[in-house]
Amino acid sequence: MDSFSTRARYLFLLAGGGVLALAAMGPYALLIFISALCAVALVSLSGPQEVHRLTFSFQMGWQTLCHLGLHYTEYYLQEPAPVRFYIALSSLMLLTQRVTSLSLDIREGKVEAASGGTRNRSSLSVCPSETLPFASYLLFFPALLGGPLCSFQRFRACVERSSSLHPCLSLWALTRRGLQIVGLECLQVALRRVVSAGAGLDDCQQLECIYIMWSTAGLFKLTYYSHWILDDALLHAAGFGSETGQRSGEEGYIPDVDLWTLETTHRISVFARQWNRSTARWLRRLIFRNSQRWPVLQTFAFSAWWHGLHPGQVFGFLCWSVMVEADYLIHTFANLSISFWPLRLLYRAFTWAHTQLIIAYIMLAVEGRSLSFLSRLCCSYNSIFPGVYCVLLFLLVKRKQKCN
Repeated sequence: MDSFSTRARYLFLLAGGGVLALAAMGPYALLIFISALCAVALVSLSGPQEVHRLTFSFQMGWQTLCHLGLHYTEYYLQEPAPVRFYIALSSLMLLTQRVTSLSLDIREGKVEAASGGTRNRSSLSVCPSETLPFASYLLFFPALLGGPLCSFQRFRACVERSSSLHPCLSLWALTRRGLQIVGLECLQVALRRVVSAGAGLDDCQQLECIYIMWSTAGLFKLTYYSHWILDDALLHAAGFGSETGQRSGEEGYIPDVDLWTLETTHRISVFARQWNRSTARWLRRLIFRNSQRWPVLQTFAFSAWWHGLHPGQVFGFLCWSVMVEADYLIHTFANLSISFWPLRLLYRAFTWAHTQLIIAYIMLAVEGRSLSFLSRLCCSYNSIFPGVYCVLLFLLVKRKQKCN
């Protein structure tokens, strides 16, 4: 790679992203190209203090229009949208992450804008060469269709680093990820047979509904896990994922999935921070830290907006925010009240099972999306689990107010 100039590397990543977008999305790739082009223009021509507000407003407005097109097709026309349109929407959501991450970096002084905050003619004349790294970052092909959020500083450092300084690609690391994917896919096939052989939420009775919810949510989780590990392996293979050889000041790489934590935690708040970790970190930076009141609610409400505002998504993410608030109060109270270790062990086992069932409930609401599916889910026995946390939240808030 040392034989290629830095400019050639940027062009290669940009061209690869364009070709991949056209191959995967067809004519819907235009949605991505328009968004990236406008984002680069705003980043180049806006001052550091206003760049984030402008890029955020445009990017979320454009993404919302595209999601409204999906709503119109699915709910009004009652027709399935083309698969390529779904791929374009998914890529657009990832592009929104990179655009807003870049604009925040510029506003915070971590990255210098191409215009340097000026708008004179000389700054515009160097715009094409100065904005090439930005355009390449927004469309670079290893992360176009999936993968953890890579900051612009890390992207630029990896591209401009000499190949002699690049960490050696670990064959064992890639093999381990490959074996994980194979194992998850085998579990997914087995669980899919179980789910397809059972009854649906319409036909289930009492405890059977709980089993159906848990197994269906498990199928969704296995799909996410295998996709995230595959995305992580691709980024590693492309040289953007390894921590080895990381330079001082370069932002650390965080993979999206930590299987052990997700499947063993007994706290919903921990699950929320560890689920799709790079996106969770992006949401904390973008919304949570800038919210004066109700930061948890605002963060999950924005997440529902970012995902497309389908009825199930709105309900699921708002329910998740309430469960996180309840989680904080419940575990704080339990840590102060339960000191006998067998009781603490029993409490941990009970809350682990309850957490997994609440997450399964939320996941079905989000993945089901439609109002008809949401009504069936809410009318099933599964609503008991979030209902218990809602009651405990109400009682603990009352107790806290009385103590104050």
